[in-house]
Amino acid sequence: MHKYRSEANFASTSGDKNFRSKLCALLLFSHAIAFFDHINLIYGTISEFCIMSGCPDMTGPGLRTYLWFDEKGKKTKVAAPQYIDYVMTFTQKTINDESIFPTKYANEFPSSFESLVKKILRLLFHVVAHMYHSHFKEIMLLKLHSELNSVFTHIILFNERFHLIEDKETEILQDLATALRVHSEPPELAAPPPRPAAKDNNNCLESDGGARDASGAAPAHPHHHRHESQGGPPPAGGTPAIPASG
Repeated sequence: MHKYRSEANFASTSGDKNFRSKLCALLLFSHAIAFFDHINLIYGTISEFCIMSGCPDMTGPGLRTYLWFDEKGKKTKVAAPQYIDYVMTFTQKTINDESIFPTKYANEFPSSFESLVKKILRLLFHVVAHMYHSHFKEIMLLKLHSELNSVFTHIILFNERFHLIEDKETEILQDLATALRVHSEPPELAAPPPRPAAKDNNNCLESDGGARDASGAAPAHPHHHRHESQGGPPPAGGTPAIPASG
């Protein structure tokens, strides 16, 4: 029998919860960075159309308005370009922080890692929702709809597996997910996957999908496509008709 089939080999990984937790953290690590890179790049191509006068509020489909929360939890209504600048600045600062997104050998993921990834994905989803709601015309003219649809599909499928973004956030684009056939069957017919019970650990394969927000301070000097934010819904619009990707 080959050594790789020995019981000793299986025992060292199969039942190692610490191994599974680290593997999961690495998945969140790589996907959070990839989502940020792609969404930041797409938004950068249409940012000249997202201006204070044209987008005085940060809005999404279904009469959704996103408010910014500062580090003290104070709600603030800001224009879309400023909100998105906060989101991108916060995300870049976070993923470049070695103490949060470790890249060096033996550095551990912090206990707050999963909650910070949840916040990042929620905020990036707000940016995606705004692009569909307010800038899909420009997206189409630049022939970027296929790229945006691909990123959206990836987020939805990843979220179905790990439950990192709450349903109340993603529901505003559920009609788009249906139109793009993201789900193998209509969500109303498909049995929802069971959500694991909440646990006091950092294993995203076992923890609850509910959002545990971590506050982040708005940057003192917002930059072009980098910003931080925390959005909360209230209400403005409808999902655009989506042509076939490709």
